[in-house]
Amino acid sequence: MHHAKIVIADDHPLYRAALKQAVTRATTRVEIVEVSTMAELQDAAQEHNDADLVLLDLTMPGASGFSGLVYLKGQVPELPVVVVSGNEDHAIIRRALEYGALGFIPKSVSLETMVEAVQAALAGDAWIPDDVNLEGPVLDDKEAKIAAGIASLTPQQFRVLVMLMQGLLNKQIAYELDVSEATVKAHVTAILRKLKVHSRTQAVIAARSLDLETLAGS
Repeated sequence: MHHAKIVIADDHPLYRAALKQAVTRATTRVEIVEVSTMAELQDAAQEHNDADLVLLDLTMPGASGFSGLVYLKGQVPELPVVVVSGNEDHAIIRRALEYGALGFIPKSVSLETMVEAVQAALAGDAWIPDDVNLEGPVLDDKEAKIAAGIASLTPQQFRVLVMLMQGLLNKQIAYELDVSEATVKAHVTAILRKLKVHSRTQAVIAARSLDLETLAGS
């Protein structure tokens, strides 16, 4: 077996430790890259685009819900991503697969099951919990369009969108990213165009519609 490289993206140290344990048991020779925020994951995805697997928690700071997964698959489509989540709503699992995840591991499974799931993913097999019903509608058109828009954002545009969702003003975003306000305005314009909306508020509402809370309720 070649040397495997796995990115673990989760902001919870305890849970990262559990995932690390599962990964080291699933495969003998492995290099583990740990990240705890979306910004770190963006950098890791560029730097380690040859990774064999990304284990992605959907609720990391900087990416609420599916925006992180959608963005990642847009940037590095060939990167296998398995979603790890505390939310086991079947609609959420169906969407994760629809948005390009290879599999879905609920945070409630035992370590043994987690090891199995990681091994399956490394072999290229989609692993999801047994009892998941994959029947039923997945994405409506609106959601699919928003996802396509987010998938087409550049790394910097995605960062700007996340900051818009956090309620930052252009001036603050310019300061955070160390660019001019004119650059931020240009990014915002591009984001509105890609998401096919006409205002910052609409862009934020669109991006929020991919949040887990919104979707689990739907």
